[in-house]
Amino acid sequence: MLRVKFLPGIDRWRRGGRAWAFALVTGVAALGGTLSSAAHAEVAAADPIDASMRACLARADMSTTMGQVQCMDNARIGWKAAVDSAYQQLLSKLPPARRRLWQRSQSSWLSSRDAEQQLLAAVFATTKGSMYVLSQADMQLQPVRDRALVLRSALASASAAAPRRPRACKADAHCEHAMFDLNRYYRVLHSKMPPRSRSTLVRAQHAWNTYLSASTPLVDERGRIDIIGARVATIKRLSETVGND
Repeated sequence: MLRVKFLPGIDRWRRGGRAWAFALVTGVAALGGTLSSAAHAEVAAADPIDASMRACLARADMSTTMGQVQCMDNARIGWKAAVDSAYQQLLSKLPPARRRLWQRSQSSWLSSRDAEQQLLAAVFATTKGSMYVLSQADMQLQPVRDRALVLRSALASASAAAPRRPRACKADAHCEHAMFDLNRYYRVLHSKMPPRSRSTLVRAQHAWNTYLSASTPLVDERGRIDIIGARVATIKRLSETVGND
């Protein structure tokens, strides 16, 4: 059977949002993307948080590794505030049943983000070099930025009809292919992680699976592919990072 290595939605994640921030810092080309759509990328391109970070990264007095990390940390704090604001506004506009779905999605996203922080710490503890310090800061920033964009998009369409719920993944060839790739890169990462840190990966993946389950009722099949595609890009990137010096 012919297998699609990366579907258009996943490839868009790999080429898109995450690369721009890291390239600004290191001058390295795309390391993988996390924006769920081209529309999000276009909207976010002019966002004051992004503009402020770009200006910060360009400052001579912030040119050290720690200075560049501080620029990204400041942006992450700004995007966290954007997440909180958009989420509260969204809840105020939704009927009770849909509000409960978003509350479940947000709660599971927060849990997944916390578990991911521990995974990033475990992976980057196996690396050496300032490039990886910057990469870790980037991987902490981008999921928060992406969540803010998701919530802003949901807020903008709060009055629209709910999207058609996806079929079961096993009935959607795109979803099955994406999950196949995810599981493949997960196994690679698991095999390369220090044995004492593998439980951190297991917990992070379990938390992400819970987030996927909670968020699937809120998206269509393309939206589900975007969520899985982001995870493929993250796990692939970590599998190529662990142990590097």
